[in-house]
Amino acid sequence: MRIATWNINGVKARIETAPRWLAEDGPDIVCLQEIKSVDEAFPLEPFERLGYNVATHGQKGFNGVAILSKLPIDEVSRGLPGDADDVQARYIEAVVSAPSGAVRVASIYLPNGNPIDTEKFPYKLAWMRRLAAHAASLKALEERTILCGDYNVIPEPADCHDPVLWAGDALFQPESRAAFRALLNAGWTDCLRAVDDRPGRYTFWDYQAGARPKNWGIRIDHLLASPEAADRLRGVRIVEHVRDWDKPSDHVPVVATFDF
Repeated sequence: MRIATWNINGVKARIETAPRWLAEDGPDIVCLQEIKSVDEAFPLEPFERLGYNVATHGQKGFNGVAILSKLPIDEVSRGLPGDADDVQARYIEAVVSAPSGAVRVASIYLPNGNPIDTEKFPYKLAWMRRLAAHAASLKALEERTILCGDYNVIPEPADCHDPVLWAGDALFQPESRAAFRALLNAGWTDCLRAVDDRPGRYTFWDYQAGARPKNWGIRIDHLLASPEAADRLRGVRIVEHVRDWDKPSDHVPVVATFDF
């Protein structure tokens, strides 16, 4: 089974790019972030035509997450538990029924947190604490679970082209990195780093300053696997060439292959 995560940066803006990549690559499950669409306006037809079932948790103009699956989708949960007043559409979770057994997946769009001297950074850290608590409850189920998404965290200096440049950014703050590391210490596996420890493996390049041709990138899109899923991990690809197509997202898909 191949499971992908991709911050699409607007599903309507990527209405040609996304189906093109899905037709080319054909992952079984795709977790999308930043769809920037309410549920009722999500363009289902191009994805259903390619054989995908679709579950969305949308919001007008920004945020929004979705799960696409070639397999049946069950038990859809929308919103990250822990704060009933948080209305931002940043989390969707579902169980996908596979012939080899159920797989639980989540699509996560973690808050950016910038500027760090505003309320946005405490919100990011509070959101990460909620995610850690929910991840612990999921891990206790002892299921095959993959938490996919744009985490807006650069885990290590090797995950960005210039650590000095990112030193003041919320994505690279010690608190952000520590919260991400706490997930790994709790037993979740960073799928890419489990199979590839090379530096320069990026998932995001800014639209400005020729970042993509110069490879001035960062790695902020991650798939974290529970022990039951990590034991079946067989490989991870960053699909860099999609960034070079017309009208690209500033992120690219990351695809993990599991033996289930």
